[in-house]
Amino acid sequence: MGNVYGYVRVSTMCQNEDRQMIAMQEKKVPKSNIYMDKQSGKDFNRPYYVRLVETMQKGDLLYVLSIDRLGRNYEEIQNQWRILTKEIGIDICVINMPLLDTRKGKDLMGNFIADLVLQILSFVAESERVNIKKRQEQGIAAAKAKGVKFGRPKTKIPKDFPKIVRDWRYKKISLEEALKRAQMSKSTFYRKMQEYKLLEKNI
Repeated sequence: MGNVYGYVRVSTMCQNEDRQMIAMQEKKVPKSNIYMDKQSGKDFNRPYYVRLVETMQKGDLLYVLSIDRLGRNYEEIQNQWRILTKEIGIDICVINMPLLDTRKGKDLMGNFIADLVLQILSFVAESERVNIKKRQEQGIAAAKAKGVKFGRPKTKIPKDFPKIVRDWRYKKISLEEALKRAQMSKSTFYRKMQEYKLLEKNI
């Protein structure tokens, strides 16, 4: 019997991983062997997942709560499953789907059922990822239609901006005073001078 590991993934920093961690504790996975990424499941280029794969050896066991915690990309899930179980030689147990436990049913029929279930679930996981993206795009489009603005608000340019620039250039005021009067940061001040073509001598 090899080492026991657990993999936990949440899509964003604000999501809660407690449910997955409780599942790992119930399976008695050592805390030091639980690897967690707070990152999208669109691909497998995640730091702690990569570290986990590099750590595991033949005969080890990996727990994940559900197939979508492993990933949401249909082809990548299939590929990673093959790498983990065939190339590295570990066992995988998807906790909420008992049929996806490679320790059971290692005969031809068992492998066939597991492969079939894996294909269905990984397809569902990717479909949900696509649907989430589509809902986000629809939500953004609806918000824009209602006049909601996205991105950083544009900096308002004071009407006397050319005069402020002129006073600063001829050293009537300091840069700090110019920034204060324009209500801008230093980088914005220089950028706006370029946009308004106030870098020429005659302004």
